[in-house]
Amino acid sequence: MPLPYSDIVMEHFRNPRNVGRIDDPDAKSVEGSPACGDMVAVYLKVDPETHRIEDIKFESYGCASNIATGSIITELAKGRTLEEAKQISWQEATKELGGLPPIKTHCSVLAVDGLRAAIQNYEERHGLVTEREPTTVQVVEKRLKRVMNPVVGLDIVRTHLVHEITVTAGVVRVVVDLPSDHQFASNIREEIVEKIEPLWDVEQVEIEFTD
Repeated sequence: MPLPYSDIVMEHFRNPRNVGRIDDPDAKSVEGSPACGDMVAVYLKVDPETHRIEDIKFESYGCASNIATGSIITELAKGRTLEEAKQISWQEATKELGGLPPIKTHCSVLAVDGLRAAIQNYEERHGLVTEREPTTVQVVEKRLKRVMNPVVGLDIVRTHLVHEITVTAGVVRVVVDLPSDHQFASNIREEIVEKIEPLWDVEQVEIEFTD
């Protein structure tokens, strides 16, 4: 039995706005994983003086709701300042789409998480974070929970791929329990660096694999 999608959802699904990627973006984020069903990547171009989002694009893997929410989130965020875009909620996105089936509410949450993660990425990379929490093993582990293990669609912490984390004098070292020639090793390495490198007091990220 097909889900009762609104006409607006179907319009954004068939003709998504701002779909694609931005070359050399000022910030980006990836939330979710194709292996677990839904994924959204968000790319930003931001005016460095006004902090207004000049351009925003998304890539999505998933159902009609996932694509439609990625589309509507980019429509809502484009032209707003970073502070204004932070206030966009999953409830607002759902309302703009004319509602979503309750079982698909997580799609709007995922899209909002992707937008907020991209904004956070920009702020960290451009020194706009006012509350500077020192990087600890716990901080690193929290970020690694957003790095997916593509084999099973769960994060690398929950699937016990993170063998060791050390933080010493600006250097974060992560040991991953995979051989370096594993088919997903390079992807996991890249995602770890993307999540950890923007932290204000991190000077170097070292990834080791247990060959």
